[in-house]
Amino acid sequence: MIRILRYGEVVNAEIFSRSEELPDVSEAVRGIIDNVRNNGDSAIREYGHRFDGYAPEDLEVSKDEIEKAIEEVGPEFIEVLERSAANIRRYHSMQKRDGFEIRDPDGTVLGQKIIPIEKVGLYIPGGTAAYPSTVLMNAIPAKIAGCREIVMVSPPTGGSIDPAILAAASIAGVDRIFKTGGAQAVAALAYGTESIPKVDKIVGPGNVYVAEAKRQVFGQVAIDMIAGPSEILVVADGKAVPREVAADMISQAEHDTNASAVLVTDSMELALKVKEELENQSSALPRKDIIRTSLRNNGKIIVADDIYKAVEVANEIAPEHLELYVEDPFTLLKEVKNAGSVFLGRYCPEALGDYFAGPNHTLPTGGTARFSSALSVDDFIKKTQYISYTEEALKEASGYVYDFAMKEGLMGHARSAVIRFEGEDEK
Repeated sequence: MIRILRYGEVVNAEIFSRSEELPDVSEAVRGIIDNVRNNGDSAIREYGHRFDGYAPEDLEVSKDEIEKAIEEVGPEFIEVLERSAANIRRYHSMQKRDGFEIRDPDGTVLGQKIIPIEKVGLYIPGGTAAYPSTVLMNAIPAKIAGCREIVMVSPPTGGSIDPAILAAASIAGVDRIFKTGGAQAVAALAYGTESIPKVDKIVGPGNVYVAEAKRQVFGQVAIDMIAGPSEILVVADGKAVPREVAADMISQAEHDTNASAVLVTDSMELALKVKEELENQSSALPRKDIIRTSLRNNGKIIVADDIYKAVEVANEIAPEHLELYVEDPFTLLKEVKNAGSVFLGRYCPEALGDYFAGPNHTLPTGGTARFSSALSVDDFIKKTQYISYTEEALKEASGYVYDFAMKEGLMGHARSAVIRFEGEDEK
């Protein structure tokens, strides 16, 4: 079901390869975006009938619907949402930053303002599965950043959005919610319709159509990232418990057949036992076919010479989720260069980060952790610079500006730097 590879005995391409059988939907998505851009709400309803089997006349979720959803999920799950939301708020509040200002003795002022993005759109998957955790992870940082309006879209089932998603949106402070999903929802957020407001940035995961739509509207609006299939890489030493390692790998393999679950260890004994556990545990789970296909296509167990070499392999792969299931994870953490989120020690399964701990679960995938980061408050702000020079400060700098501009062949730039002082000698 899953391959065991010994690092150093196979070519790197086999170690680091990953099979992603994702269809090319670019033309289909382009047509959907153009239709929504030209026809607004009528296009949204057209796709609702086609893809969801139903399109409500009123696309916006009402306050009554939200109150009914809160009642339906019950107080026990509301408490779960509220405790998780509190952890997420505590963590992301530490990410807030202030602007700065530099004032020189000559009167020069240089500064940077931190300004929240005005309107953000959250895409929340729906349909066959509901992800209220994604609502909290996307909306709470936007709220902390100070975004004026948070607009959420999510595909309905039978004309309504899953109650858990609506309850989470209420707790997270989402301002408006609309019953639409897919590429058409992304297009609506990017260009606006009669009902759905245009936003400045779109965040949140989705299927291949949603990812492609975000790619195509980028530039019209900002986006967070192009999220790919979920990934987990476990670095484990010989003292790790095989059934626990296997369970953590399965937690990501069950997402979809393109998900990736990898173990890198310095113990062949552990490798063999984990392989056996993967077979046994997956057979008892409802999504066993998805898990097994994922493990067969993208899963692998890599045996390295030592645990530090295992971390080198992890840095090369740059996984979305990295578990350091070793005796001294904090020492090994110093060696980690590329990972979306790191889970330290035996008692920190990846699922803890998905739902409850507080750090964000919207993470870079497909090796992009080499150069990008988890969703954060920073994704919902922009930085504006400002400059102020006195007459004397400009007079001192103007010659340098003039010479620099002339070196670049831009005489208009150069002239603007000195024109304020022309003729002064004649005064």
